[in-house]
Amino acid sequence: MQLQFHGAAQTVTGSMHLLSFNDKKVLLDCGLYQGRRQEARERNSSFPFDSRQIDCLLLSHAHLDHCGNIPSLVKAGFAGKVFCTHATRDLAIALLFDSARVQMEDARYLNAHLPADSPEVKPLYDTNDVAECLDSFVGVDYDRKFYPVPGMAAVFRDAGHILGSAAIVCDIEEDGRNKSICFSGDLGRPRMFILRDPYQVKNVDYLILESTYGSRLHEPIEKSKEILRRHIEEIYRSGGRIIVPAFAVGRTQTLIYILHHLYNEGGIPHIPVFVDSPLAMNITAIFSEYPEYYSEETRRFIASSNEKPFGFGSLTYIKSVAESKVLNGYRKPCIVIASSGMCEGGRILHHLRHGIGNPDNLVLITGFAAENTLARRLIDGEKQVPILGEEHTVKARISVMQELSAHADRNNLLDFVGRIGPSLRRIFLVHGDSDALQGLFDSLTDNALHDVAVPLPGDTFDL
Repeated sequence: MQLQFHGAAQTVTGSMHLLSFNDKKVLLDCGLYQGRRQEARERNSSFPFDSRQIDCLLLSHAHLDHCGNIPSLVKAGFAGKVFCTHATRDLAIALLFDSARVQMEDARYLNAHLPADSPEVKPLYDTNDVAECLDSFVGVDYDRKFYPVPGMAAVFRDAGHILGSAAIVCDIEEDGRNKSICFSGDLGRPRMFILRDPYQVKNVDYLILESTYGSRLHEPIEKSKEILRRHIEEIYRSGGRIIVPAFAVGRTQTLIYILHHLYNEGGIPHIPVFVDSPLAMNITAIFSEYPEYYSEETRRFIASSNEKPFGFGSLTYIKSVAESKVLNGYRKPCIVIASSGMCEGGRILHHLRHGIGNPDNLVLITGFAAENTLARRLIDGEKQVPILGEEHTVKARISVMQELSAHADRNNLLDFVGRIGPSLRRIFLVHGDSDALQGLFDSLTDNALHDVAVPLPGDTFDL
């Protein structure tokens, strides 16, 4: 059996790993690489393997850096099935259609504003390409063993990261020997809002482990309510707005859930909250279909509240482009939540374009931002940033709130590894920047109990 790393190797985006055994090829995730536009285009447009030879795809969850390049894979000849949880299937389909629409809209906008002699900008894929993928998705229950190809038994375990997210455990028989491998996907944190705690995987031989926060510790999730309360009070006094880039899946629902709690508790100004994302409405509907994935606390809140968990009096969902444009002219204090979380596309770019130059405004980054993304440039304090092809001076305040991170931190990851058991032979660290990878590598190898590798793109390992 061979394991080859093609994405999220010494970086955070574009998750994609290839398992080869018994003349079968199984792909783990097929995510979009996000970064500088030209580099991202080149990396997402081609694959370092023959897509026609991939027998199936096992998908950990629906974030675009894990599922977002499936349409390109199908365009390149992949004809197998995409196995995932039921919620991941529903979310991924919604996200892929939205991704295609955003790419098409951005291409139209850029082509209309670029110099006449510039080459035409084309989307990586369009909605027709996404439609070609629909029959490929196969939903599977958590904790149910299934057999994606001969010689492999797989099971999805709740990763607690976003709705439907899974750690994928595979048992493989090859040449009369049995080997087990776990791909963590993105691991969540215990005691998070809305979702259940991550499932503890045990007794596997190999582990592909995410490392997003491998060198850092999170502040307690409970602090996020007080931080949001303070920001709301400040923006009410300044007369500006809070602009929140947020992933449409997970982070947006968490923010709405916390704001609902804050408004119910009283003591803060009830300024309007606008969720400017048609996708968020679809995602909220999907969330409502899977209450069995909620934590006990969330279920109690739903039972005790007279309102829906993702809807309350001060909240408005923005549907049309026309409504979104009107929102840019709104002059009273408000909160605007829009995707994408890394500011690499979508309506958030238009809100930043109109609001980044106002010192009364606050841009609140609530999640991880990969290198070279606009969100990371704002976090790093750059004062001149490109937005939709134009340079803008950053005058708005920039604040980062990592308390809401849905990723396991260093101690969570070490605890997850420590509880797997003595069967674990080797760990492969992926999905992290250099500091995170080095920090987690050092922590794991301090006691010399684990054989740990940090693969480069294209590295192949015999298991």
